[in-house]
Amino acid sequence: MNPYIQSLRLRTLPLSMSGIILGSGLAGFLNYWTFAWAICTTLSLQILSNLSNELGDALKGTDSDQNERVAYGLQAGTITQTQMKGMICLFAGLSVVFGTILIYSAFGSLWKLQSLGFLGLGLLAIIGAITYTLGKHNYGYKGFGDLGVFVFFGLGSTLGSYYLQTQTMSWDVVMSGVAIGLPCVGVLNLNNVRDMDNDLAHGKRTFASLLGQRGGRMYQTILLVACLAIFADNGHYWTLCILPIWAWHLWYVWTHEEGLDKQMPVLMFSTLIVAILAII
Repeated sequence: MNPYIQSLRLRTLPLSMSGIILGSGLAGFLNYWTFAWAICTTLSLQILSNLSNELGDALKGTDSDQNERVAYGLQAGTITQTQMKGMICLFAGLSVVFGTILIYSAFGSLWKLQSLGFLGLGLLAIIGAITYTLGKHNYGYKGFGDLGVFVFFGLGSTLGSYYLQTQTMSWDVVMSGVAIGLPCVGVLNLNNVRDMDNDLAHGKRTFASLLGQRGGRMYQTILLVACLAIFADNGHYWTLCILPIWAWHLWYVWTHEEGLDKQMPVLMFSTLIVAILAII
């Protein structure tokens, strides 16, 4: 596979679309152009985060010794740091362009109060995507990665896409954003449980590493159970159709020390399915 495409980590992209589909679906997809530009924006931000994460981990040596993981461009030596920085600049620029078009599509102007507010939120999203592992104040190495994922890919995506469609807000949308954010955090937690020993050896303090192997697995269980409980409590009963898949996922996580990477796409795609089920 082309090393550039490999570093985009395409398998993560369905996860980033979950909140956008959920929020837009709850709004009734009132503006399809706004939905399309929101998808373009979130995909650019997800790829930006993936690239920045790869560079940040490479600079710190965190990815140098991981048997279970795929060796991406920098680790495999097929992409240089200069080339990676160029890709990061490209997708940061695309995030700005798509985000600006999105806001104009939703509000018809970039100078309304709502537009300026969303421009500010977009800037924070770009900064958050880059500084997860890059820079002196990288929050992913200080145990705040879970909070970042929950805010940006759960609450932010769902509430933001709903408001861009309707210019209103409701309690059901807020709780739906909370619910979809939990399995998004679960994907990061699964990643951190898998890499726990390696992360600790390189000074990366994730929330999973604070909990330990058993605690990380219990945390994973709570995240997925709470997600379905919140959706069901708000009348989104179709989401319970995912129960067999998540039950099997949790059984696998609890009974296997290795091979957890195989569960990453399972949880990513099933989270997207949950978002779709929630708007039926």
